Amino acid sequence: MTRIVLTAALSYLLGSIPFGYILVRTFRGEDVRQTGSGNIGATNVARSSTFLGIATLVLDALKGAAAVWTTEMLSLGRLGHRVHVLVTPQDPRFLQAQAVAQHAYLIASIAALFVILGHMFPVWLTFKGGKGVATGLGAFAVLAPKSILVAVVVFLLTVVAFRRVSLASIVAVGLFPIVAWSFNEYHNASLTLAVMATASALIIAKHHSNIARLVSGTEPLFHLRRG
Repeated sequence: MTRIVLTAALSYLLGSIPFGYILVRTFRGEDVRQTGSGNIGATNVARSSTFLGIATLVLDALKGAAAVWTTEMLSLGRLGHRVHVLVTPQDPRFLQAQAVAQHAYLIASIAALFVILGHMFPVWLTFKGGKGVATGLGAFAVLAPKSILVAVVVFLLTVVAFRRVSLASIVAVGLFPIVAWSFNEYHNASLTLAVMATASALIIAKHHSNIARLVSGTEPLFHLRRG
């Protein structure tokens, strides 16, 4: 339990680093929360500067990946040979090793959830952050790479077809836990799948204003700006 609490706290703090806000403040002298949608994420940053938007996307994804990768390495590293050497179900210790691995992946998924929560509700910005798409992308790319690849393809196709990033994000995020289940990238741990689904639901919920505009037909098309 102590490891889970510590993982959650450190992942939240890492996720709460507001890269979009920092980059726009540093390089343009502006508060990104005062422009566009008021969001600190890559999409809103890109409305002011394509370069800074891409940088925000990369950094937000990296902090998600760092939280999960570090947690995964620490959890599996201590027990690594017990998990990876026993590769056949015929080994009498296989079930024990499998349980160890499932617990490690559960802790890694908790890291993913809390790094996303940190991005959404950063303590440094009075808990008003981004929507968690890029951070979730980085976090789950470590935990479920094949599922994330499918989600990215769906996202890109939806953007090309409809030119609305919010719609693409909602569709891709909604499909992610289903794809992870179909690929068994939840590592046969129902709690890990539940955490993935919870993270997806939170990201979609953060798009509530976008959903309202999509329904009413007032959601603007996405345009990049140079600079």
